[in-house]
Amino acid sequence: MEPKKKILLADDDREDQFIIAEAFEEIGVKDVLHFVENGENALTWLEACAADGSLPELIVLDLNMPKMNGTQTLLRLKEDERFRHIPVIIYSTSLNNIERDECIRLGAHSYVIKGITFNECKIIAKTLYDCCTELS
Repeated sequence: MEPKKKILLADDDREDQFIIAEAFEEIGVKDVLHFVENGENALTWLEACAADGSLPELIVLDLNMPKMNGTQTLLRLKEDERFRHIPVIIYSTSLNNIERDECIRLGAHSYVIKGITFNECKIIAKTLYDCCTELS
């Protein structure tokens, strides 16, 4: 049996969290997502994971979050030896080419636009899970 994957998803929008969790369940993947509301909470959670040796295979960051946004969090992750190897995907509601290019330059694996329909969300969930599986 394949070891269980773990994905950290930082997004302050509870509705977006619920929808992506439902999309993962719909594609047959349960209990892989861990949600936090901002970049500060993401770093705190990752610290605890590093301490017990259970880092996630993938980090997904909403671009616009309070306290520490996706770009700021990405920068901190890539500066930290413990976390820089974990692929990071920026997850945003809109495509701003300047922001996308900056995130890729800072080390993001990719930049994904949030789905509008539930079908789009299921495709994104499958893409995220496949990415988690391929890169680990």
